[in-house]
Amino acid sequence: MDSVLTFTTPDSPFILFSPSHITVLVLLFLTSLALYILRKDLNEKSKQTIRYTLAFILFFQELFIQGWNIASGTWSADSSLPLHLCNVTALLCGIMLLNRSYALYEVAFFWGMVAAVQALLTPDLGMFAFPHVIFYRFFITHGAIVLACLYMTFVEGYRPQLVSIGKTVLFSNVYMVAIAVVNHFTGGNYMYICAKPSGASLMDYMGPWPWYILFLEAVGILLMLLCYVPFVIADLVDRRKKWSQPIRSIKL
Repeated sequence: MDSVLTFTTPDSPFILFSPSHITVLVLLFLTSLALYILRKDLNEKSKQTIRYTLAFILFFQELFIQGWNIASGTWSADSSLPLHLCNVTALLCGIMLLNRSYALYEVAFFWGMVAAVQALLTPDLGMFAFPHVIFYRFFITHGAIVLACLYMTFVEGYRPQLVSIGKTVLFSNVYMVAIAVVNHFTGGNYMYICAKPSGASLMDYMGPWPWYILFLEAVGILLMLLCYVPFVIADLVDRRKKWSQPIRSIKL
């Protein structure tokens, strides 16, 4: 139990693609697959339960980590504010689930499917490995973000448009400017725009500061386009089905 709840830094660091890491990724994949398979069999009560449960997780996890940082004496304005991209995405997804806002979906979908997925693949967990509570909080939070985006897509039938990528890029840059101001006054590194994360990440291959920020934005746009590809394919399949339907003769 001490290894789960201790406030002291554990001795064993998180290891990328360790058995515990791979297990979490597999569980998330299977849950996502189940959500897709059952998407047409869910009644309104089941849908509401899923939405409210995911929203509760997304809101509660932020209260938990704030309380944890305060209780452990590690809370500070330069690192504990909920301003990282995934923190904000979690809150946006929670609100999106409650009011089923399409405007929030447009941004939350791409932030979630790009930033949260990248975080799941290359977590910045430092010394907090399985079975520490921070390990659970990290993967439950980021997994809930992904599931929230997939739920709105698979079950509620939402889908982004190409213009949604432009909106997300614009909103992301405006937000990044605001975060740069916060970093200046707090001495923080929110959104990692002042320095790369300490753990292994995609940024390690993008050159030194500030060039990795430009590369990161370009990669982000590319990944958003890749996320949009399945919708393009679905549209092409629908059009082909319509074209292949026989034309009924009109009787005069």
